[in-house]
Amino acid sequence: MCRFWYYYYFYRMKRGRKTTEANSSSSEETTEKESKRHKVTDKKTIVVQSPDWANLLQDIILQVFQYLPLLDRAHASQVCRSWNQVFHMPDLWRCFEFELNQPATSYLRATHPELIKQIIKRHSNHLQYVSFKVDSSKESAEAACDILSQLVNCSLKTLGLISTARPSFMDLPKSHFISALTVVFVNSKSLSSLKIDDTPVDDPSLKVLVANNSDTLKLLKMSSCPHVSPAGILCVADQCHGLRELALNYHLLSDELLLALSSEKHVRLEHLRIDVVSENPGQTQFHTIQKSSWDAFIKHSPKVNLVMYFFLYEEEFDPFFRYEIPVTHLYFGRSVSKDVLGRVGMTCPRLVELVVCANGLRPLDEELIRIAERCKYLSAVGLGECEVSCSAFVEFVKMCGGRLSQLSIMEEVLIPDQKYSLEQIHWEVSKHLGRVWFPDMMPTW
Repeated sequence: MCRFWYYYYFYRMKRGRKTTEANSSSSEETTEKESKRHKVTDKKTIVVQSPDWANLLQDIILQVFQYLPLLDRAHASQVCRSWNQVFHMPDLWRCFEFELNQPATSYLRATHPELIKQIIKRHSNHLQYVSFKVDSSKESAEAACDILSQLVNCSLKTLGLISTARPSFMDLPKSHFISALTVVFVNSKSLSSLKIDDTPVDDPSLKVLVANNSDTLKLLKMSSCPHVSPAGILCVADQCHGLRELALNYHLLSDELLLALSSEKHVRLEHLRIDVVSENPGQTQFHTIQKSSWDAFIKHSPKVNLVMYFFLYEEEFDPFFRYEIPVTHLYFGRSVSKDVLGRVGMTCPRLVELVVCANGLRPLDEELIRIAERCKYLSAVGLGECEVSCSAFVEFVKMCGGRLSQLSIMEEVLIPDQKYSLEQIHWEVSKHLGRVWFPDMMPTW
């Protein structure tokens, strides 16, 4: 029960004091009256009445309960009848996260099975914003599907299936997963957000989603869904004209999809994330998106954030950055060559953020200078296992100036030269940024 009191006092402090100097005198009088009312005195004893927690306003208890973990919330509901009534209020169950983990293989806390039964029995029709967190075990993914298949009386607004480790939903029989997911698609007529990365969702199930939720769907995240084809995602874009955020793998991206997202019927897209992933070098063939398709897309949605994550091998970059691309956030998760980074500077004028995890032992001086010259909106840079001379880095920062709000560079990246040492570069970079800056250092423990 100590958690309840902690969050209760946190809630009270959060509301703040609303007294002013005008009523300070009246508050003193009130305090004096309260003191007289709560203290019954005689010559020998003083009796102080304890507060009646059962008579707290239910709105306050509801606010406190929303901060509590499910098990603590259940324990608190047993204190008195009033608290138990709050425990079963519909507002408390609109947003819920099922945590499904196997004790033998996971250290994470799991939602107790008996509590899950009670939730399904008494509160399934109240659920609106639901997510499932599962560990790497097949048993946890099966438990999530069993719960989904029972949500026949609810109309969800958001659904998220999250694998905290290995994507365990992919271990399930495809038919079992699709059957459970279809229950939600059919019964939820106002689904606005769907996050189903690393799952065996397929084209027919997406058609069911569209048939029942095309007017309300605004966010769809489905990276690493190997059973979905470009035609399947195109069906979603053609019918869900209110879609504002989309995340998918590059193999699902096509000229037809970009043109569908650029149609007059479709709202302006706000966020598009593309994962470009290769597991085995040389086995994946990457197609090229036409410049005219990108141009039509950016004309329709000029303020869109286009985020691209690259996990490729060096020889697989040939189809990319051959002409201008409207990417705003660019992440290279594997080693990327000097040539590719040079092309980034020439073809990505809308670039806002650049992260390079590794490059090799050839300095990136010219490439960084070119990026600073051409990418006028660049405000965040991160460099990992790369090499840059101190002089070139100072010049890069000088050209970008104070717009570099985030600058994360490992100390090992910077190579001292005749002009600057590692001790001097701290002061020089800080001067051009207009704030104190230090390179990041690898912990020694």
